[in-house]
Amino acid sequence: MSFPAPGGAGLDLARFTPVNDLWPQLVERLGFERSSRAVRQALDLQAMRGDATTLPVLLLETCGMALIQAQALRGQLGLAGAAELQVLLVSQPSLRLQLLQSF
Repeated sequence: MSFPAPGGAGLDLARFTPVNDLWPQLVERLGFERSSRAVRQALDLQAMRGDATTLPVLLLETCGMALIQAQALRGQLGLAGAAELQVLLVSQPSLRLQLLQSF
């Protein structure tokens, strides 16, 4: 299963590896305040356009945002998703992701 990206392309989550070091990388690159703002904006997107079945995604390299069906996390990676205040941080070039919780 994949979720659509702009232009109709998909992103196969099964190819990604769950890690715990993407958030520190984002903070190192942008600083804590700007990184926190990007996460808050992803949560705002979830609040405005999402529902109980979606989870906001924040792209590490561009700070682009999207919504993903939480079922994709469960089905492809075995990760729980769609809890309040969660954001999926994704690095496409390195095929890694991190689920941020209780931000």
